[in-house]
Amino acid sequence: MSGQVLRIGTRKSAMALAQTEEVARLLRISAPDLAVDVVKFETRGDQDQTSKLLRHGGKGGAFVAEIREAMRAGTLQAAMHSLKDVPGNEETPGLVLAAMLARDAANDSLVLRPGLSLQTFRATRGKGFKIGTNAVRRAAYLRRLFPQATVIHYRGAADTRIAKLDRGDKQRLPDGGEVGPADALVMARSGLARIGMTARIAHDFSVDEMLPAVGQGIVAVECVETDWATRARLASIANVESRISAEAEREVLWVLNGHCNSPIGGHATLAGGEMTLRASVLDETGDSFIEATRTGAANRPRELGRAVGLELLDKGAAELIARTRPDE
Repeated sequence: MSGQVLRIGTRKSAMALAQTEEVARLLRISAPDLAVDVVKFETRGDQDQTSKLLRHGGKGGAFVAEIREAMRAGTLQAAMHSLKDVPGNEETPGLVLAAMLARDAANDSLVLRPGLSLQTFRATRGKGFKIGTNAVRRAAYLRRLFPQATVIHYRGAADTRIAKLDRGDKQRLPDGGEVGPADALVMARSGLARIGMTARIAHDFSVDEMLPAVGQGIVAVECVETDWATRARLASIANVESRISAEAEREVLWVLNGHCNSPIGGHATLAGGEMTLRASVLDETGDSFIEATRTGAANRPRELGRAVGLELLDKGAAELIARTRPDE
């Protein structure tokens, strides 16, 4: 493919563009004569900053669908995704996640409005604070960790959310109402790092406090399954540890048949030839909480993910997920 062009699709947000530029940088190192053309998309989730993502079919419909359609149509050779935005409980016929980059920090972080202190937040245990998030998993954990705080629906790209927080903007709701302004946000540390805003982090949540989303911190590159030339190119930038961690975590989603409104967390860690996988299922209030942790061979990640998923089902995960499933 020397001297050829690889067209890669991505969202227009600052974070997505930063992630895609990292993919392009690695590809250029691997093949100096390769021209990487970044094609920007404004997805349905980017256009609609009011509705909950469920309206667009969850994160897959909101942030992934249009870019995948362009790949299937042949106008793109590849697409960059944050892996946590790629549904893990459904097949993607004709497409394959051909490369995953080395994982960035997987944890979530707390960002405070200027003038508010972490000391005050901790002293009050969040009482009187309005904490913004659009993620049902984060919302459930926040209600569990800070039951006296108010968790509000909050949308936007990472930099947009912080700007809204700093200005004291209210968040429009799908029914025409408003909530806020927010006093704090919970966001992925990796996303804040990508846009150069780690200085805004007031607190990093440990995985004991808030288990990350499945695949959080992993940049994935997708292409058409039968495009062997592109698959070979992407294989040159793939990270094996990210791949096997993702396989274990996403197998949990597959077993649970979790949907976009399910508060599910999952995180795999590697130590030598072993992998430890921890996963959780909550209800939306955070009151009901199920967790499972197992260690197994790192070279059998799906087997480990299946075992953790089945343990969660044995503990009652299906009932919790059913509670959050939208009415048909």
